[in-house]
Amino acid sequence: MNYSKYALTLFIVLTTYSCFSAKGLPIKEVKENTTSKTQTETTTLDHSAWNTLLQKYVADHGNVDYKGFKTESKKLNDYVDYLASKVPSEDWNINEQLAYFINVYNANTIKLIVENYPIKSIKDISNPWMKNRIKIGNKDYSLADIENGILRKMNEPKIHFAINCASYSCPKLLNTAYTSENVQELMEKATKEFINNSEKNKLSVNNPKLSEIFKWYKSDFTENGSLIDYINQYAETPISTEAKIDYIEYNWDLNDKN
Repeated sequence: MNYSKYALTLFIVLTTYSCFSAKGLPIKEVKENTTSKTQTETTTLDHSAWNTLLQKYVADHGNVDYKGFKTESKKLNDYVDYLASKVPSEDWNINEQLAYFINVYNANTIKLIVENYPIKSIKDISNPWMKNRIKIGNKDYSLADIENGILRKMNEPKIHFAINCASYSCPKLLNTAYTSENVQELMEKATKEFINNSEKNKLSVNNPKLSEIFKWYKSDFTENGSLIDYINQYAETPISTEAKIDYIEYNWDLNDKN
């Protein structure tokens, strides 16, 4: 499927993320990279139900058994409801918030697909990112609100490799739930795996072809250097600083196991 025009529209809409807000949630907007933030508060959230579902229905390579999730939709919905009841507060540290909102995004994306399954693409769903479908406390949010109004404001570009849009070209959905204890380790793992995945990025010294994620969200990756500088922190094949970057057209086909 050719979604280049759609992807361009998505880029224009979602990168103008100043229009999105946390709607009163006390999110941690930090100046330094989140890896410098240490865990000091006691963990209060239980993501074990989500971890069990991920272990059961997400393959190591990231493809998702949506049919399987559909058979346990009550457990999925119960976890989404649990997240909705746990409204972030000021005493949550950055790692707790990162794990929470990554899981909110991913679990609600799976829920959205399951509710509309079978489909060939998330794009087959009307307004998948902009419509308010997520409840946190007594407020409603869209997936775009969570990504652009909250996660992107936490000054951690690795979130782009932790959240999954249910599509082939997305960074894979890990089959481990994020927690305050593992969020930094898992984001690092997800970033390295995505950048070095030869199906998602074609790394070379002089002729790299990168995922359009790096085009759409370039500003997130270049606050402390160039895009190539960021990628070379993780690349097994470093890119020359003189290289011209081309981008691979995004494939919005569903990341279904079938």
